[in-house]
Amino acid sequence: MTTDIPQPGTAGETPADQPASEAVLFDAVLLPHRSLGPAGFTLLMALIACVSFGAGLTFYLIGAWPVVGFMGVDVLLVYIAFRVSFRRARAYETVRLTETALTIVRVNPKGRRRSIKLQPYWLRVEFEDPDNEHGQLWLTSHGKGIIIGRFLHQEQRRNLARDLKAALERLRNPVYG
Repeated sequence: MTTDIPQPGTAGETPADQPASEAVLFDAVLLPHRSLGPAGFTLLMALIACVSFGAGLTFYLIGAWPVVGFMGVDVLLVYIAFRVSFRRARAYETVRLTETALTIVRVNPKGRRRSIKLQPYWLRVEFEDPDNEHGQLWLTSHGKGIIIGRFLHQEQRRNLARDLKAALERLRNPVYG
């Protein structure tokens, strides 16, 4: 999870109905965690292929040649599983707070965007069951609600809730002078 607070207009796209001069008070890009990068994936697949080839060759030499095909299928299935995982990692959410709106943009793995705007002065940030690993972070305002950060770890959701509550508090109670 990234919770940067950039200058207005530097992070992502500005929604069409949001004035370009409006200050961004909070901006977060929520990304699913993937611990294996492309280089690690290549190395892991090479290791799996070598072990599978060695085991397949051993079975072939002792006369159990049909096992070789199953060893190849195993490598193919592992490859497909990782490709699906990498495709799902392209999904992300952005949370942007301005003086007039909290905008949540969800982008699915295929690139389809869904945007939701909530009025920030009535916005409630609720961390449902914070002690549970699967506790959900709810944002509600005027009868509309949305769960954000489903793919984040519990600690990341807790930090997001804390940072967003602090930004909302600064918006609602400005310090003058």
